[in-house]
Amino acid sequence: MNMHAQPQRTLAETALIDAFGERLSQLPGDGAVMVKRDDAIEAIKHGLPTRRVESWHYTDLRRLLTSVPAFEAGAVVKALAPVLEGSAVLPVLNGISQTKLPEIEGVTVQRLSEKLTDGSVAPGLDPYGDDDAIGALNTAFVADGYFVDIADGTELEKPIELQNLQAGGQSHVRLLARVGAGAKAIVVERQAGERDEALVSSVSQLVVGDGAQVTWLIVQEQPETATHLAQFKAHIGKDAKLTLFVMNAGGRLVRQEVVVRTTGEGADFKLRGINLLAGDTHTDTTMVLDHAVPHTTSTEVIRNVVTGKARGVFQGRINVHQYAQKTNAKMACNTLLLSDDGEFSTKPELEIFADDVVCGHGATVTEIDHNHLFYLMARGIDEKSARGLLVKAFVAEVIEELEDEALVEALEERLDGWFSTHG
Repeated sequence: MNMHAQPQRTLAETALIDAFGERLSQLPGDGAVMVKRDDAIEAIKHGLPTRRVESWHYTDLRRLLTSVPAFEAGAVVKALAPVLEGSAVLPVLNGISQTKLPEIEGVTVQRLSEKLTDGSVAPGLDPYGDDDAIGALNTAFVADGYFVDIADGTELEKPIELQNLQAGGQSHVRLLARVGAGAKAIVVERQAGERDEALVSSVSQLVVGDGAQVTWLIVQEQPETATHLAQFKAHIGKDAKLTLFVMNAGGRLVRQEVVVRTTGEGADFKLRGINLLAGDTHTDTTMVLDHAVPHTTSTEVIRNVVTGKARGVFQGRINVHQYAQKTNAKMACNTLLLSDDGEFSTKPELEIFADDVVCGHGATVTEIDHNHLFYLMARGIDEKSARGLLVKAFVAEVIEELEDEALVEALEERLDGWFSTHG
């Protein structure tokens, strides 16, 4: 008889299991939510994913998550000035939503702790797959966040900024949003912290109603030794458009998952991403896109800048279902390596079961073109400044696709800040 012993738990796994036992009585939720929490911690007890798990092959979480900080009661953190001036800010500070919130016409905001207590969010706590380690971690510990409901036909005059900020320790937040039929909105999801030692899990769930248009920006600027594990999940309705922009510019260990499904004909999804990697960090952007109905489109463009000893990953999988005829899907990942010690792994995948589709993917890795560098230096620009201009042009091209002057300027400011530190 063959017996397979459970591998000895790591310090991080043990710390998470112990923390769950200590905090369970403090976590909100009715009976249905508590069942979901119990299931989630059981998944963690079976072990964090290793490189043997295909979807985690390039990010061995069991090995990379070496420690788990304790929860810090009483830590103080303040909301930040918004990325886009004039935005309505909904802050989650150290994992707790705020009671005093701005009133926005056509928008209803509810604290997630209330929806956990009454159990209305229980169905949304289910994992999206067998390897949903981030979802399990978040479900086990989430205590708060927001539910934002934008009414049908509403056109927001100003953006909404959802801030997830922490002052160290652990923070587990869930942000839910529904954009009604025919509505238009810009939402910024801000992920940041004030101190290095932190473990953050954040799950965002978005439903885009028929004919709605949504631009959702994720700006991740965690401290340089923080661990940030995040998911963005969305369903896109008939003739709806979702543009998702992701900027990773911080964190020691980062995994940003994007899970999107088209649920109505005419749905359009655009993903634009920038990964700015420096030092001895690891950043993983993983996308799973399901084209589940006919006549839908998608484009994904990821740009990566790697310096120091940083390591990066982009995994992009597009599933075209059997009935999703007339799908048009394109995916590209382009990487600029500025260091011999840096590395970036790309794994594009297409799984197509329909026969009348247009699908493709591509990936490139390059260094700075020395002819371009010489051209700029020959015109009196010093080498450092010339390199900075070329790198910025490489990523700014993606930002400019947003076609919104305020958005472009705000994101270019984030770029300038990163380049001033790591250029």
